[in-house]
Amino acid sequence: MLTPLDIQNKEFKRGVRGYKEAEVDAFLDEIMMDYENVYKENIELKDKIAMLDDQLKHYNRIEETLQNTLVVAQSTAEEVKINARKNSELIIKEAEDNSKKLIDEARNEVIRVREEYEAIKKDMLVFKTRFKTLLQSQLESVNEYYSDLEKDDITE
Repeated sequence: MLTPLDIQNKEFKRGVRGYKEAEVDAFLDEIMMDYENVYKENIELKDKIAMLDDQLKHYNRIEETLQNTLVVAQSTAEEVKINARKNSELIIKEAEDNSKKLIDEARNEVIRVREEYEAIKKDMLVFKTRFKTLLQSQLESVNEYYSDLEKDDITE
C-alpha cells in the first residue's frame, strides 16, 4: 500500500515539455496531506474494527453463556416441576392411605362399641331377668312366711 511518505518522496523525470514543477509539487503536497489523513483514518478504523471485533467476541461468549444458563435453568425448572408433581402425588397418596386407615379404624371402633353395647344390653337383660326372678322368689317367700304366720295365728 502506498504511504504518504512514498508520495512525498516521489520524484518525476523532467521532460521537454513537462508540467510546471511548482504546481506539481503543490498538488502532490495536497494529495500527500489528504492521503495522510485517509491513511491515519484507515489505521484508526482498523483499530476500531479490531476493538469492536473483540467486543463482539466477548458479547458472543456472554450470549453463549446466557443461553447455556437459560437451558440449564429451564432443565432445572422442569426437574423441579416433575419432582414437585411426584411429591404432591406421594403426599396425596399418603393422605388417602392415612384417611382410609383412619376410616377403617373408626369403623372397627364403631363395631367394637356396638358389640360392647349389645353385650352390656344382653348382660342387663340377663341381670334383669335374674333379679326379677330373685325378687319374685323373695316375694313368694315373704308371702309364704306371712301366710304361715296367719295360719299359725288362726290355729292358736
